[in-house]
Amino acid sequence: MIDVYYWPTPNGHKITIALEEMGLPYTIKPINIGQGDQFKPEFLAFSPNNRMPAIIDHDTPDGEPQSIFESGAILLYLAEKTGQFMPSDDRGKYKVYEWLMWQMGGFGPMLGQAHHFNFYAKQKLPYAMDRYSTESNRLYGVLDRQLADHEYVAGDYSIADMAIFPWTRTYERQGVDITDYPHVVRWRELMSARPAVKTGFLVGKKLREDLSKLDDAEWQKLFGSNPKTE
Repeated sequence: MIDVYYWPTPNGHKITIALEEMGLPYTIKPINIGQGDQFKPEFLAFSPNNRMPAIIDHDTPDGEPQSIFESGAILLYLAEKTGQFMPSDDRGKYKVYEWLMWQMGGFGPMLGQAHHFNFYAKQKLPYAMDRYSTESNRLYGVLDRQLADHEYVAGDYSIADMAIFPWTRTYERQGVDITDYPHVVRWRELMSARPAVKTGFLVGKKLREDLSKLDDAEWQKLFGSNPKTE
């Protein structure tokens, strides 16, 4: 059994999608990021960056629990554990690594910033909104060009697709017109039709809340800033 320390965000969805695709049993341990659960000492003991998701795997070869934090590292761990959704040849494997790192280093962070400044920020800052929406569109263009020649991002379906897809769910709030990227549209439809993707997205559905209605204390815990000056 794998304990998943989770909240229904794109990074959280990556892991539940992977677990569903791999057929691994897991238990959800909610980490309410609006209430500051990510700062509790018991969570920081194995997730020192105070971010979710994180996992603790109790089914290991040596019988000792294995904790992993950072969503990309978790996906790599699960792929290695199961031997699934990762090519066996080196060239294919490195292609998946490339696109996973692309998501972790650019696609996720830039889209997250666009979403924040376009939707959550109390003070609308045109420079920030334009900066991050422009970069989001550039990254969607990179993805679209890759998908023009590939059914899935790295060739065959892999953890790279699982990592990237959840970040495309709220493209409108990122300042993106998805119809500008027809190959991404085709791939999103392909991904959305997968039963495990559907199930993974439903995990924690009841935990979701309207972040725009957070009070000042909850806002500070979540975004680390004052909503009145944001």
